[in-house]
Order: sequence, then structure tokens, then C-alpha cells
Amino acid sequence: MMKALTGITVVAVEQAVAAPYASSRLADAGARVIKVERPEGDFARNYDSLVQGQSAYFVWLNRGKESVCLDLRLEADRELLDALIASADVFIQNLKPGSIAKFGFGSARLRERYPRLITCDISGFGEGGPYSHLKAYDLIVQAESGLSAITGTPEGAARVGVSVCDIAAGMTAHSAILQALYSRQVSGEGAAIQVSLFDAVADWMNVPVLQHDYGHYRTLRSGVNHPSLAPYGAYRCSDDRVVIFSVQNDREWVNFCAIFLNKPEITRAAGFASNMDRLGNRAVLNEIVQGRFCEMSSDEAMRELEAAGLAYGRLNEIAEVSVHPHVRRARVETPGGNVDVIAPAAIFDHEALELRSVPSLGSHTSAIRQEFGLLLHQAETGG
Repeated sequence: MMKALTGITVVAVEQAVAAPYASSRLADAGARVIKVERPEGDFARNYDSLVQGQSAYFVWLNRGKESVCLDLRLEADRELLDALIASADVFIQNLKPGSIAKFGFGSARLRERYPRLITCDISGFGEGGPYSHLKAYDLIVQAESGLSAITGTPEGAARVGVSVCDIAAGMTAHSAILQALYSRQVSGEGAAIQVSLFDAVADWMNVPVLQHDYGHYRTLRSGVNHPSLAPYGAYRCSDDRVVIFSVQNDREWVNFCAIFLNKPEITRAAGFASNMDRLGNRAVLNEIVQGRFCEMSSDEAMRELEAAGLAYGRLNEIAEVSVHPHVRRARVETPGGNVDVIAPAAIFDHEALELRSVPSLGSHTSAIRQEFGLLLHQAETGG
């Protein structure tokens, strides 16, 4: 399964996070991914220099790819890109809206020339609408989509701590490309896929939007608490550690009151009987719950929560996540040395995971120029 896409060629004119995420997952599955970078490189190479002198973003998202540097202002480089695309099954790009079409590689034109080609254009706001022409980075889309408005504390909005809009778009593009590859097996036809950061994360915003539209309910920023369920959140214990736990249904609420709180009498009391009652009475409920957690260490609290059949966890810092017993690692060779990244989430038939190396800037340019220059020459001469 880790080589399921062997024989598939992907050409990606990409930068930053969204498109590289999609193409990296295709590379992990065995596809040949040719990453086209501007002469100065994907700017994500310089986001930081914290991983063996390299960017954490670039190391994470560019394993298993071939790097070729092209200057699309030059006719010879445009000819080479055209030769690459002619041999490809998938073409991905996430340049500024309209940029790739100016060089002659817009999806509509490519689909006319190469009917079996699957094109995937990733943008901030899509190809239509008043904002479609704008550059759109992750935090901008978090704000525009309302995600930041429901993230944070009552005192202020916040950014989700990772590039969630980029990642959502990359995941969406990856699944759409796989769907198109499967469809092509039947129809013989490729497809033109459009994915925007806004659309990807707007889909994830369905619950608060539907609650607003049909229930006139406003999702409030609630820090490390669930906006729609109570009690469900973070509570500090006597050892100053923070434990998170959840009550998801009435059975768990009954057990929580009887076993953990030792207050079975509040189970059906006014203001506590249903989840909607508890949401409206959250301040009072939190005072009761926090009082109980303060009586116990975090280990004691988690034992009690487990005895009550409730879900629980720790509010871990990144240093604790790094050594978490459930974090799986995979070794990747990079130009700066071997790096142990967090492994991809999917596990296929307990196969040993082997990830290919991260390329240095332009490390495959000469070989690809020779390979595809020769192919182009053969096509022109009929050889």
C-alpha cells in the first residue's frame, strides 16, 4: 500500500504548505513527484532554520520529491515544464491566482491539450467571487472564515496554533486527486480540480454556522472548553497539572455526578438536567467541577474519571508531546542530516514505513533537464 501510486507522475509548481501537503502524501504512496521551484526556491525553505539548519515546514512536507529549479520567465524553462506536464498524470499548482495561466499553464488549456491529465489548482478564495484575486495566507483565512472568532478565550480571539487552513486545503486536494485517479481508471478522462483554503475550512465550520442559521445560537469562545457540550474542558488539579475530560451523553452525566462528583442529587436538578441547561449554567457548573478537581492530584483525578467511564487526557506541552508514548516516528534523510519526523497517520497492514529523502534546492534539475530534454527531442524528431 505504501507504493500504491508507483507509476503515477505528479508535477507540482508549489510553495508554502497547502500544495506541498497534498503532493507529499502522493509521494508517500509511491508517486513520482517533481517539485518545480523558482530559482531562489520554495519560500517555505526559509521559514525557519531550526531542523538541522533547515525549515521545519519544508522538512515535513517535501520528502520523497525531486526538486527542479525553473524560471518560467524563460522560454526554455517553460518548454521544459510543458514536457514535464505532458508526461504527468497530475499537475498541482498554488501560485498567486492567475500567475500560472500567464505562463501558458492554466488548467483549462492543459485539460484541452492533455485529456487524461488531472489538474489541481489551490488558491485562497477560489476562482470566482470578490476576493478571488487576493493572496490568502493561513491566518487571513482563519479570520475570514470565522474560525478565529470561535477560537480563543472570552477576552479575545486567537489563531489555531498550526496552519489549519493550509492543511485542510492540502487534505482536500489529496483526497480529490485520489478520487479523480480512480475515476480515470473507468472513464479514461482526467479532471480539473479546484480547492481553496476558504472552502476547505468553511466546510469544517458547518456546525457553528448551522447552529447560528437554524438555532440562532452563537458559538462563544471558551478557551480549552467545548463550546457545545458541558462539562467538557480543562480543570486544574492540586498538583497544578491540567486534566481535560468530557461528558458526551446522559449516561456519562449520571456516572460523573454519582462517581466523580459524589453529588448524585444534582443529576436532575434545575439548571443541570440536560446539556443545554448545563451550557446556560456553565459558570455555576464549572465552580462545582473545579472544586472537586482541586481536591485531587492529576493522577487521582484521572483514576476517578476512568472509574466513571469518562474520556480524559492531559493538557500537554510540546516537550511532552515529543516524548508521548503514542507518537510514532519515522526517519527521513535530509541535506542537513537524518530527522525523526512524526509518522503519517495511516498504517497499512502493519507495513514498515520507509520515507524517501528531502531534496536540496535544485538537486534534480540537471537530471530532469537531461531526461525531459531528451524526451522532447525524441518527440520532435520522431525518434
